[in-house]
Amino acid sequence: MRLYVHGAGRTGADAWPGAALQDAVFADLEMTTEAAEQATALSRIPVVAPVSVIAHSFGAVPVLIALRDGYVSVDHLVLVEPALYDIARGNPAIERHIAIMSKAREHAHDGDLAAYWRIVRPLIFGGPFEPEKWNSEQALARRFSHITPPWGHDIDPEVITPLHTLVLTGGWNAEYEAIASALSDHSATHVRLEGNKHRVQDHPDFERVVAEFTTAR
Repeated sequence: MRLYVHGAGRTGADAWPGAALQDAVFADLEMTTEAAEQATALSRIPVVAPVSVIAHSFGAVPVLIALRDGYVSVDHLVLVEPALYDIARGNPAIERHIAIMSKAREHAHDGDLAAYWRIVRPLIFGGPFEPEKWNSEQALARRFSHITPPWGHDIDPEVITPLHTLVLTGGWNAEYEAIASALSDHSATHVRLEGNKHRVQDHPDFERVVAEFTTAR
């Protein structure tokens, strides 16, 4: 069985349009709750062993918390561009991102959502802030401003050391490559599938690579 854990964007099966539905369970987490609450929610999802957990971006955070705290157990762990910023602190790209996003979150906390979006729109979603689109994008900006940041969760990469772990990145972003490097130092296998940027799960070779990994042992 596979348990798919989405990132901060699409949820449930919508986040994994290429996934086979047979023997698959799709998490549907509320990303504005604390990561620890999301980890507890994962523990309530019924699965049948053996289990492969496949987590994208922020979804890796509650997964590793759940593993760390003994809420779940896995036979194979696949992390797709995991946003595990805690494990790569000190890396220049990681620190730059955290500093920029922390400043943006200060604007949101002070009630200036437009100032928040001027920073976050180009950094996360691509393209500049466009005042004429503000009305249509305001709801997205508000929701995103309430999502728990993917750092400050006391996550140690040692949690994956005894696990059979695959890390997939798109080779486009220094932050995710730094995180993948840290995971590789703790027994993970790192594979790059380039061409789809952050949504590596949309790459035509994604299913083949995951299937080969999860059936290897």
